[in-house]
Amino acid sequence: MAAGFVRELERRGGPALRLEQRAAGGVGCVVWDAALVLAKFLETGACPLARRAVLELGAGTGAVGIMAATLGANVTVTDLEELQELLMVNIENNKHLVTGSVRAKVLKWGEDVTEFQPPPDYILMADCIYYEESLEPLLKTLKDLTGPDTCVLCCYEQRTMGKNPEIERRYFELLQMDFELEKIPLDKHDEEYRSADIHIVNIHRKQAGPRGTTNQNCTGTKELFCSKAQRSARCQPLTSAGPSSSRALTFSSVSALRSAVESQNWSFEAPK
Repeated sequence: MAAGFVRELERRGGPALRLEQRAAGGVGCVVWDAALVLAKFLETGACPLARRAVLELGAGTGAVGIMAATLGANVTVTDLEELQELLMVNIENNKHLVTGSVRAKVLKWGEDVTEFQPPPDYILMADCIYYEESLEPLLKTLKDLTGPDTCVLCCYEQRTMGKNPEIERRYFELLQMDFELEKIPLDKHDEEYRSADIHIVNIHRKQAGPRGTTNQNCTGTKELFCSKAQRSARCQPLTSAGPSSSRALTFSSVSALRSAVESQNWSFEAPK
């Protein structure tokens, strides 16, 4: 087992989550800023989570899913086989804070999802769209998992280096073939855990009926859904709203994380 280090994530309603990270491994081994932003957004109460079925894709450390479980959700955190041990450690370390339930399962994007049916009420995703090769498998998994009432919350950090802008553009282009989506405004994020270059997008399956309606989940954000007319103008790859006045997050960028890793002589594969 690789050496670990703990990230504490404060909660409004009690003791902080203690999230084990790994000093060596892939990108799933640390808590990224987008995970912090999404986890803290869940605490705002915009989406009712108590007794709801929640599935997290690309969970990594499990930060987002475990936070949802402390808010009463019944959560399945999913990632590849090599992340299961870390997920189980973090579930065990925080089980005393869980008021719903949480379990870890292997899910490789693009493969069969029968064991995760029926569709969950919520799907959570944090920083899952920076690998070009994973876009189509991820979109297939989203289509296979979602039902008409499933609310998908996708949080990502906008990155400007290399192929990242093109990957984001392609992701949202493909996504809008089957889904309606809308950006959640920055002022709806947690007042401290927010950043202008980290976005939360609210996603649901296109419906055969009238546009602009919502489902039984995410009732606190129903005004954020796009109509067909709005989609072309408003639901494009998102741009930064300018400098954020919020406090700095743990790692404000990939370069900052890379510097922190290199300063400790750790072996870590961060997205370019």
